[in-house]
Amino acid sequence: GPAVAELCEGASRMAQLSMLSNRERASARQQSVQLEALRKMLLAMVQDVRVVLIELADHLEDLRFALRSANAEASRATAGMTRDIFAPLANRLGVWQLKWELEDLAFRILEPDTYRTIARALDEKRLDRSRYIDALIALIKGELARAGIAAEVSGRPKHLYSIYKKMLRKGVGIEALHDVRAVRVLVDDAKDCYAALGLVHHLWQPIPKEFDDYIAKPKPNKYRSLHTAVIGPEGRAVEVQIRTHEMHQYSELGVAAHWRYKEDSRDRGLDGKI
Repeated sequence: GPAVAELCEGASRMAQLSMLSNRERASARQQSVQLEALRKMLLAMVQDVRVVLIELADHLEDLRFALRSANAEASRATAGMTRDIFAPLANRLGVWQLKWELEDLAFRILEPDTYRTIARALDEKRLDRSRYIDALIALIKGELARAGIAAEVSGRPKHLYSIYKKMLRKGVGIEALHDVRAVRVLVDDAKDCYAALGLVHHLWQPIPKEFDDYIAKPKPNKYRSLHTAVIGPEGRAVEVQIRTHEMHQYSELGVAAHWRYKEDSRDRGLDGKI
């Protein structure tokens, strides 16, 4: 039908434009400016944001194939395009599930030795960390129930590329990061988020400068959540994320989670979401 035909045509145009990413002869600053312009062009040229989501999913399949490919040069080219264009696009739209997988796969292809080092460091402590997190979840669940707060509590996997970026940004090793051990709390409404935060801070000492309120001040892509880090049991640092179920849905799927597409939407409708 015409609706699907339009999506296919838009995805085809977007794929052709993304191939214009040629960074070999540009300076570092020129590359940054060119890539930012390209990302904006890719977003602005589509009238239906679903075209971007289709292209992101398609590129993710290419990247999964590249990981198994014997053609190292082609694999690195695909991974480079991921890091330069597609992962930032997923970030702009708040489609975190795609963003995380795109970044981790590209990281694995482009910097395999560093990837293996971080993965090995996490694997060596996986069983210990799993037992610790299970005990922590049980404790938080019990305290929330006693406070009359309905909540889901789970362990949160940390993505390797985000660990790597934080190590670079802070100039520290993996042992110094506060969010290798992490817990996520999902509640029914915003007031319960702050009540749960108060309970967590009552249980354990907060780590200075490690609290972010993205509910009062959401990120540009509309991401909302409370982030805190505390000195948990046995003196170990733990990150705790607290949000509502609705906020969590948006944090996982971005614009795809809150679909407001209308037949007469135009570029400005997309621009308002990024």
